[in-house]
Amino acid sequence: MSNGGFAARLHALRTGVGLSQEELAQAAGVSVRALSDLERGRSRGPQRRTVQALATALGLDGPAAAELEHTASLGRPRPRPRPRPRSEAGPATQPETQPVPHHPLQLPRDLGDFTARGSALNRLRALAEHLDPAHPPVAAVSGQPGLGKTAFAVHAAHTLTPHFPHGQYAIYLRGMDPHPTPPRDALARLLRALGTADNATPTTTEDRSGLLRSLLRDRRILLLLDNAADENQVRPLLPGHSPSLTLITSRNTLAGLEAVHRPELTLLRREEAVELLTRVIGPERVRRESQAARDLADLCGHLPLAVRIAAQRLAAQPGEHLSKLATQLAESTTRLDTLQAGSLQVRAAFALSYRQLPPPTRTVFRRAALAAGPDFSPQSAALLAGLPLRQAAKCAQDLTNAGLLQPHPTADRYRFHDLLRLFAAEQLAEEDEPAHTTSAQNRADLWTLHRATAAAQLFDTAPHPDTSPTPDPDPATAPADHEQARVWLEAEKAQWLAALGRAQARGLHQQVIDTAEAMHWFSDRTPHWEAWAQVFQWAVDSARALGSKRDEAVHLNYLAWAYNMCLYDHTAALATAQAALAAARESGDQLQIGWALGYAAGALHRLGRTNESITWLQEAADHLGKQTGPESRLAELTALNSLGQQLRQTGRAQEALAIHRRSEAICHTGVPGKPQELIGLYLAVTRQHIGNDLAALNRWNEAEHLLRYVLTHFQAAQMPAWSEPARLDLGIVLLHLNRHHEAHTVLTTAHDALVRLNNPRKSEAADHLHQLHLTCDVAPDSTG
Repeated sequence: MSNGGFAARLHALRTGVGLSQEELAQAAGVSVRALSDLERGRSRGPQRRTVQALATALGLDGPAAAELEHTASLGRPRPRPRPRPRSEAGPATQPETQPVPHHPLQLPRDLGDFTARGSALNRLRALAEHLDPAHPPVAAVSGQPGLGKTAFAVHAAHTLTPHFPHGQYAIYLRGMDPHPTPPRDALARLLRALGTADNATPTTTEDRSGLLRSLLRDRRILLLLDNAADENQVRPLLPGHSPSLTLITSRNTLAGLEAVHRPELTLLRREEAVELLTRVIGPERVRRESQAARDLADLCGHLPLAVRIAAQRLAAQPGEHLSKLATQLAESTTRLDTLQAGSLQVRAAFALSYRQLPPPTRTVFRRAALAAGPDFSPQSAALLAGLPLRQAAKCAQDLTNAGLLQPHPTADRYRFHDLLRLFAAEQLAEEDEPAHTTSAQNRADLWTLHRATAAAQLFDTAPHPDTSPTPDPDPATAPADHEQARVWLEAEKAQWLAALGRAQARGLHQQVIDTAEAMHWFSDRTPHWEAWAQVFQWAVDSARALGSKRDEAVHLNYLAWAYNMCLYDHTAALATAQAALAAARESGDQLQIGWALGYAAGALHRLGRTNESITWLQEAADHLGKQTGPESRLAELTALNSLGQQLRQTGRAQEALAIHRRSEAICHTGVPGKPQELIGLYLAVTRQHIGNDLAALNRWNEAEHLLRYVLTHFQAAQMPAWSEPARLDLGIVLLHLNRHHEAHTVLTTAHDALVRLNNPRKSEAADHLHQLHLTCDVAPDSTG
């Protein structure tokens, strides 16, 4: 039935106050489509609750609101007269109005300060508006404790009330209790609320479920099943053929529940968390301490329950500053103590889920708090929990289903929410003996260091013939090649770094030295990692603890490289290289003497002391050229290439070219005992220098040919730290060849990669792109 009078009145009121349909719909909490249907007279008269919401949004006073309600009521359908026996029927029987009966399963109170969740609400609204009785929709809302699942479902149910004129029913299923509500009992309560007499209620669960489906066949109701335990508990409560909508909330994912919609509730965005805070305590307090409000949101981990508790605490103390609470929350050891307001407690919400777990899963949860970094693998969880890998992986999945861990979207890894990690650490301290915790940490550390050492050794293309590679602790899962080793070392970086630091503190000095030595070749591929300085400093400290001057010299040289290439602290690099030179001379290690001279020269060059640097490089090349071992040839190649580079940069490009041709000849001759793969890398480096020498001599076409070869070689070796500077060099050459569009593409790619690698040459790439934009008709990309 249409209602043209209401439609015209609503349209006139809306346009009279200057609101668009979208603005009025948002203010009243109805969908734009529903509002459009009302204004076009395509919908029957809306329910009283909807009219009240529209009147409030339009700013109508009492009489005007009453008039709008009266107009709406004229379009509502009248119930059919209740049939009576023929003997009672009169000639002029009037229809009787039958409002929705009162029942004991009314919706809980909605929150007037409910915030955000617009996308999820819109998804449910769409289900209600396009409901197919043959497939009554079921929406399951799950997620970690404190995410606001029940608050969302209750708010959604109230918002969708106009779509379900036959009532809204909510039943609490006690899914987290030791004994959740049996489906049979829940069905009895639902049937009673729907008007079934006790003596007409079937005895079995199956029959009660069938009667429920029969009663709901023609009723347009909203059914809220709150805090469900599992799929078996809710399946008997679901309608069959019915114009109804069922909302389910559960801390478990209910992954086995078929054909359900899953509105996603994520953590609040920071601005949404601040908005919730604002709605509870008022805009003035938030405006006065806007930064403290943002800090509070972050310290609460953007978890709705935590933000609400912080807000409720502040609301109860109108004179308290937000910064005071932020300071209290900043103390991680007492943060969970602070996050409670009366009966609202973050810790209690977490504990409810934790107590449901079987003992092995609780152990995985607690011990995972020992893992370093933002996430961890099932292997780390297994080592820390002392469980087989397969069992630990199953426990981690169960923790994900319970909302206590968050899975990585692509990798087989897991992470804690910040507050859940604090809770896990509390449980660890309360339930595990310190000796057991220490034993678990040590076990995981040793396994991780052995795996890290074995993986890093795969990058050593020239292992010493007298050195046996470290065996992997689990050959069945060990990385088999460079790519697998790289993936593991990068994913587990936080774990093996923390393990290395603890090993150094425990006095496992040889293990520290062995791991750091293995990492040397891998570090060349990842110079953007600032952590290398710490790795090699630990190794230096361990070498000194063992009294090994040779190892001290080796790792001081590695440390000087890290200061030069990773931290760009060239003063520290020079001092460290000089210390390495002293230790090498004391130990008589001629190779390390040569390396120390070269690293010192690199620091001098970066400090602007170029003439001194060239002198040191010449000394390094001369010293290494007198040595006979293959390692000295490789070091000589490095010294010669650096010497030529500095000669070119001081305007002596022809001398530089001669030096680099000398390096090229060494590569072509080969180095006894060294694989061709390694010599190929040195040759690529040398040819990059030759290409730049030729460019400095304006021999652009020859330079392009060589730099393309270099780029291809480094890309094939998957060495972005080397390929991207070469790409920049190629882009510069293309620019000078006036191939502007190609140069723009190459320079943009190089710039973006150098930014990701935190390479100092990113500024050089940005400058060339900017110059290209100024001088040529080429659109610039972002090069911030």
